[in-house]
Amino acid sequence: MADLDTEQRGITQTMAARLWNSRWLLAAGVVAVVAVYALAGISAYIVLAALLLLLAAAILPAAGARQSTGSGAAIEATGLQRLSGEYLAAAVADPLIIFDRAATIVHANAAAFAAFGGIAPGMSLSLKFRAPEMQALLDGVLSGDVASDVVDYMEKLPVERAYRVSVSSVGHATDLYVLVFKDQSETRRIDRMRADFIANASHELRTPLASIAGFIETLRGPARNDAAARDQFLQIMQSQTGRMARLIDDLLSLSRLEMKPYLKPGTEVDLRQTVDSVIDSLGPLASENAVAIERRYADGPLHVPGDRDELFQVFENLLENACKYGQSGGRVVVSIAHSDAGPEPGIDVTIRDFGPGIPEEHIPRITERFYRVDVETSRTQKGTGLGLSIVKHILTRHNARLSIKSEVGNGAAFSVHLPAH
Repeated sequence: MADLDTEQRGITQTMAARLWNSRWLLAAGVVAVVAVYALAGISAYIVLAALLLLLAAAILPAAGARQSTGSGAAIEATGLQRLSGEYLAAAVADPLIIFDRAATIVHANAAAFAAFGGIAPGMSLSLKFRAPEMQALLDGVLSGDVASDVVDYMEKLPVERAYRVSVSSVGHATDLYVLVFKDQSETRRIDRMRADFIANASHELRTPLASIAGFIETLRGPARNDAAARDQFLQIMQSQTGRMARLIDDLLSLSRLEMKPYLKPGTEVDLRQTVDSVIDSLGPLASENAVAIERRYADGPLHVPGDRDELFQVFENLLENACKYGQSGGRVVVSIAHSDAGPEPGIDVTIRDFGPGIPEEHIPRITERFYRVDVETSRTQKGTGLGLSIVKHILTRHNARLSIKSEVGNGAAFSVHLPAH
């Protein structure tokens, strides 16, 4: 009754406001009607009807607007009433479970079935999720101690996944509650990668810094007047600073590649000319390691879309590794050939050494940052542990891929598969 009175008062106020806003128009209309009545001598009933029409014209827009607003609200309410809880739950991309005060599952959306499996209406949540943090979450909301809460939960099977789980009541006095599982696995994985990367980078920089600090301390103390020791220590310090500079350069290269993951289209690279330039630039290194570089190129044009400087870096890293780690084989074969394998035709550039090879268990991880097959050998060869990671990033930008084939004792072959278009 009070709501009805309030609505009536609202209508009255609206009509009064409309009349006030139209007061000058009404006044002009009244004057015009009275003048016509006085001059033309028309019937008083006609004058009264005209005045009523003027009054209605001033009031009706308000009623019309109210009716339009009411219709819109009615349509909206009708549309919401047609949406069942199942439809709303299905629209949520994250796993969602609705349960009652007995912690019994009432409904679970498709994402929940896919994530957890083996759940069905009527099943007990307490039996399905036995982790202490989930039990505490359910107890807290069912006891009424909290209206909503959030916990971190780890699902072990069928695969390990991390979730941020939130629970809250549904509506008022419905005795229903909803659990939503927000998958945090990818975020956790990225956080671990970032932490590992910082730890590895710090370790790689700390080692040469500690060496340099030790030599400086020795030069300022016992070896202050020892010319031979001074020259030896300065040579080692120069080598260590060079190692740190290479590491920083590689870190900056990775950072630049990650900041621009997409390649600008329209640029074409001549692979024959690019690979020849790489071989010429690494000629002194090959001679120093007593390695002969052989060329085996296909006939005809060998062009691919891409960035020349980045592809130069790819082949430089691969050929440098072949000369250093395949030194015992005495030769490296660089081949360029057309490839029809795969969905699109392309060109393969393969760098093959005949050194000790790579054990099979290391091949899947060899392109990870700071991953080394042999730590001591890598550091002896002045490696930073980032070269193949840079190669992988560049090839991803070029929609290309790297394949590695190796057999212990028979060397390794690194093949770059580049699309021709």
